[in-house]
Amino acid sequence: MNEDKTIAEIENEIVEEFSLFDSWDDKYEYIIDLGKKLSPLEDQYKKEENRVRGCQSTVWLVADYSDGKVLYKAESDAIIVKGLISMLIRVLTGQTPDAIVNARLNFINEIGMISHLAQTRSNGLLAMVKQMKNYALAYKLKHAS
Repeated sequence: MNEDKTIAEIENEIVEEFSLFDSWDDKYEYIIDLGKKLSPLEDQYKKEENRVRGCQSTVWLVADYSDGKVLYKAESDAIIVKGLISMLIRVLTGQTPDAIVNARLNFINEIGMISHLAQTRSNGLLAMVKQMKNYALAYKLKHAS
């Protein structure tokens, strides 16, 4: 968990990691590896209400709230998408709802993700971000004192 790191610090780590690769083939390989390391989602969460709308592939995303922090779990049937969601989870899980709702997520552009993804994948990535922010907003509203 990224308990002590800010979203910006984690984003910077990812940008640095991607800067080590010269070609997009290598970057895709890295994204695929990240996807392979993503913990599988328990079957009880793989249901229609947890699917991310707007993704061409199937993506399940669930969020939990504990000690003021939002925790995400996800899985996809597409290996690249699994890598993308694993990066989003790395950046956003363990952060406060406020931090998540206000996150700029500039790393997505900085590593060149949007320009190198097919339009449908790009839309799916934005849909995943939107869903994660919606969960955070819901927890923020639910736990506002």
